[in-house]
Amino acid sequence: MNYELLQPDSLSGAMEALAQHGDEAKVLAGGTAVVLMLQQKLIAPTVLVSIGRVPDLDHIRTEPDGLHIGPLTILRDMERSSVIQRRFPLLAQACGEVGNVRIRNQATLGGNLAEADYASDPPTALLALGAQVTATSVRGARTIPLEDFLVGFYTTDLEPDELITDIFIPASTPGSRMTYLKYKSRSSEDRPCTGVAAIAAFGAKTCTDLRVAVGAACEVPQRLPAVESLARGQALTDELIGEIAAGYADSIETLEDIRGSARYRTQMIRVHVYRALEELRNGHR
Repeated sequence: MNYELLQPDSLSGAMEALAQHGDEAKVLAGGTAVVLMLQQKLIAPTVLVSIGRVPDLDHIRTEPDGLHIGPLTILRDMERSSVIQRRFPLLAQACGEVGNVRIRNQATLGGNLAEADYASDPPTALLALGAQVTATSVRGARTIPLEDFLVGFYTTDLEPDELITDIFIPASTPGSRMTYLKYKSRSSEDRPCTGVAAIAAFGAKTCTDLRVAVGAACEVPQRLPAVESLARGQALTDELIGEIAAGYADSIETLEDIRGSARYRTQMIRVHVYRALEELRNGHR
């Protein structure tokens, strides 16, 4: 592995390094993914830009409009954050499902998103939460909705000279119920075969809003607004929940890997969307 290691101690220094080296460079945050890919010779950058010394990139900051999370925030801190547990419990759930505690004590949210691993838990939760990513370079900053940021198999909308500097989650409707269900087909520490994140707001007797994201079964996490809209203004009966679960199962193009065939994953989507909506109907926080 022949590469130059750069360790800038400022955001401007990191952006200048990326601007200078472009496609030849790879950003190093927690390193849980990049180091493994280097060892397996899946990537061969000539420059590694470590951002571990850049200050103020590990924040969890509450604002009136929502929550801002820094890219160097480790998943273990998100799992244990009282703010996240209180305001967005499904995100704490999803972060707590990643690998094992040793991984979560090293892996960062920015690295997790930049890798765009299809079989990962946090992106699915963040998609359901309507998250946005701020990408910054020497040319300026831009805000990217997560559904546009994750564009394909291990592929994001990041330009070679851009760095994730913030992840924003807008405030949810007061009293919203939310859950994250991870289905593992192999070991307890394995990556998900299917992941389902669901959020619902309720009026007196009906569902006023529903968001469901499905990940790990497909190249990028997906929401289906047309299917979600079936619940609005309706009581979440068994029949309606079944219709929504079928809509997700029938509409998502699933993939095949060692965790399950495409056909098996389609059935697991149906099962776990149904279970997630049952939890929300029955009062899951």
